[in-house]
Amino acid sequence: MASVSGSYSALTSTQATSAGSASKEIAGNFQDFLLLLTTQLKNQSPLDPLDTNQFTQQLVQFAGVEQQLKSNDTLGSILTAMQATSTSSAAGYVGMKITADGSTAALANGAASWTVTPAKDTKSATVTISDQNGAAVATKTLALKAGAQTFTWDGRDASGSALPDGIYAITVRAVDASGQSVAVSTELSGVVSAVNVSSGSPVLTVGTSTIPLSKVRTIAYQ
Repeated sequence: MASVSGSYSALTSTQATSAGSASKEIAGNFQDFLLLLTTQLKNQSPLDPLDTNQFTQQLVQFAGVEQQLKSNDTLGSILTAMQATSTSSAAGYVGMKITADGSTAALANGAASWTVTPAKDTKSATVTISDQNGAAVATKTLALKAGAQTFTWDGRDASGSALPDGIYAITVRAVDASGQSVAVSTELSGVVSAVNVSSGSPVLTVGTSTIPLSKVRTIAYQ
């Protein structure tokens, strides 16, 4: 079932709590300060009036701290709004077909697919499929044309035995007609079933693979 999971930053919550506590403390201290000031003003001697310079400085300090707390509250509100917008935007990827940089793909129901893109035509390309332990389980040699194309593996090893579902990696080594190496990029594709934003940066789930949003190259409707 498609889902979007995540939580706001613990740092934001901590800051909000700290700011709230600090605001209450400042308010309490300020009330005590005003009470002390008015009491001393009432009881001052006409012949020796109270020097208010110190009180004025303290008033300025209270005002500055209070303004800083208000600024922190405002910044916290902006951050919360930005996080909510990011989560809402990330949710839009669910159900979309994407292509992302990567060499791993999920084998499911006897098939795993990648997008391979040679920089130019190849005379020979050796495709190697490896399991999660890095052991090669299947190889295939073929010629590839320049440009993006889909390579689908049937999930069988060199002996023809079906391998269990899971995550497998692809590597492609290719040469052109003159024997020179040809660069081949690999990408994985699939439909996004979930988005996780708990780390702060959206991570998409495609099959059993997790893909950082920064790795996504193309997005299309089903």
